[in-house]
Amino acid sequence: MLKSLFQSGGRGPGPKRWTSMVTKAWSPPGGPDVARSAVQRVESGAPLAGFRTSGAGIQPGVEPQDINELDKLRAAAAGCTRCPLYAPATQTVFGEGPADAWLVLVGEQPGDREDRAGEPFVGPAGRILDEALEAAGIAREKTYLTNAVKHFKFETRGKRRIHQKPNASEIRACRPWLDAELRILRPNVLATLGATAAQALLGPSFRVGKQRGQVMDWGDGLTLVPTVHPSSIVRIPDREDRDAAFRALVADLEVARAQAPRGRA
Repeated sequence: MLKSLFQSGGRGPGPKRWTSMVTKAWSPPGGPDVARSAVQRVESGAPLAGFRTSGAGIQPGVEPQDINELDKLRAAAAGCTRCPLYAPATQTVFGEGPADAWLVLVGEQPGDREDRAGEPFVGPAGRILDEALEAAGIAREKTYLTNAVKHFKFETRGKRRIHQKPNASEIRACRPWLDAELRILRPNVLATLGATAAQALLGPSFRVGKQRGQVMDWGDGLTLVPTVHPSSIVRIPDREDRDAAFRALVADLEVARAQAPRGRA
C-alpha cells in the first residue's frame, strides 16, 4: 500500500485520511510517529530525498562511498533516509569545518539546538568544547566538527525534545557518511568525543574511562585520541567536579594537539 501511494506521488485521499491509512499500514522501526512524520512530509510536497521512485519501487540513491567532494557529500547527506531518525528530525546536521583541517572531532549526534540550526556543536556542549579547544591551544577554525550520527534522536515530553542515545543499527546506518568525510578530509588527527563516537570507530569493547587521552594508530597514517563528550561536563552539578572534568578534557585535547604537524594547530 505504501509503495503504491509513493509511486503515485502521494495523490488520492485527503491529508488526514491518507496519513491515517499509511500510518496504520506501515510499521517502520521508529513506530507510528516516524511513519506519520514521513507521510506528512510527502503530503506537504517535501521529497523523500535520497530515494527515487521507479517501476521497481523505491531505490537507494547515490552512496556516500561514490562521492569524492565534501560539498557534494554534504548535499547528498541532506537527503539521507538510511534510518528512521530522519523523519522526526528537522534536518541532517552534517560536519562543518575547512577541507584541509588537521583535526577532526567526532561527537555522538546533534542535540536540540544543533538540529534546529543545522550546525554541529552550537549548544551548551559546543560552548564547553570551544573553551576547551582554546585552553588546549587549538584553533576551532582549523578543525572539522562532525558526529557519528547525523540526525537528532529524541523523545518528546510536553514541549521538550529529550536526547535519546542512538542504537547500534542507527550508528551503522550513518557510518558510511563518517567514513566518507574522513576519506575526503584525510586529517592528521581524529578525536572522538564520548563513548558512542569512540565505539562507532573502535568497537563496542572500547571504554572511554580507561582509554581516554591515549594516542592510537587508526590506520592510513591517522592518529586517534579519544576523550569524553563535552555534554558530560555540562551535566555535572558540582562546580569543583565540573572544573576538574573540564581540565581533564583540556588535557586530552592537548594530547591531540601534540600530534599535529608543525604549524598546523
